[in-house]
Amino acid sequence: MKRHFIYIAALLMTASFAACGNKAGNKNQTAPIAPAVAEKPVVYMTTDISPEGLVKVYDALGVVPTGKVAVKISTGEPGGNNFLQPSLIKDLVSKVNGTIVECNTAYTGPRYETESHLKVFEDHGFAAIAPIDLLDGTAETKIPVKDTTHIKYNIVGANLLNYDWVVNLAHFKGHAMGGFGGVLKNQSIGIASANGKAYIHSAGAIEEKELIWKHTAEQDKFIEAMAAAAQSVHDYFEGRMIYINVMNNLSVDCDCNAHPADPEMKDIGILASLDPVALDQACVDLVFNYPSSEGDDAAALIERINSRHGIHILEHSAAIGLGSREYELRSIDK
Repeated sequence: MKRHFIYIAALLMTASFAACGNKAGNKNQTAPIAPAVAEKPVVYMTTDISPEGLVKVYDALGVVPTGKVAVKISTGEPGGNNFLQPSLIKDLVSKVNGTIVECNTAYTGPRYETESHLKVFEDHGFAAIAPIDLLDGTAETKIPVKDTTHIKYNIVGANLLNYDWVVNLAHFKGHAMGGFGGVLKNQSIGIASANGKAYIHSAGAIEEKELIWKHTAEQDKFIEAMAAAAQSVHDYFEGRMIYINVMNNLSVDCDCNAHPADPEMKDIGILASLDPVALDQACVDLVFNYPSSEGDDAAALIERINSRHGIHILEHSAAIGLGSREYELRSIDK
């Protein structure tokens, strides 16, 4: 534990990070971006992964959502156990008077159909702590996108339009297709309806979930479509969004995997920001600069990110104006 406190302190001594580092054997480091002229967005961090720590890092943002608040999580594929636990998120959801929301998957399984997905909400304990809403349970709708390079609109669960604010509460980990999953993935693929997921995965080629595996886009096009979709949600809510990444159970596999690989590195903490790009960048930097040792090694997660060109979602999101890759990392721990 002492080693990790020294690690966090060393990172905080650096004013900002523009791209992931090289301490864990990364041979695919991205080039530094030009310095921003505006003030760097703040990313708050605590190493206290607990209900209290989650509420404190949220409070540090100094923003109070009003009206009807959606808390977007992943319900987690049955069989896996890395998803954010109800006991961890309950206090925060209650504090914002939130409704826990999710969308159906585009791959077959318990979360593919509305009825069985609602049962997952119950079986995983989410229905016991707050109201729940499957956003595309009955309908979907289209919202505009600014970057129309690959997708011309974003297909989301229709119930999204019923909310005034969104708390994007993501579990940061690896991902089989995107390299890693944080708030950008939780906001793009996660808020897209099942058909919308197929539209993003195919980079605009098809809109039918049944055809998702028959229309695989080139990797960078898929990632750029994700960035465009994430931006469309941020723009729709006109910035009325809060972004939080919980860096625990850091498997190379997503919570959509029913049998994820065991994490090979220890938990890091909880980070929050009003800038989704800065937040995901900070989390990636923490992984790439992780002080690996025998039995506590970030190499597998770094390889997963690099092999899928996962960094590209940060590159493209910044390029289209969704957020900044530069940031100030600020600890709230005493």
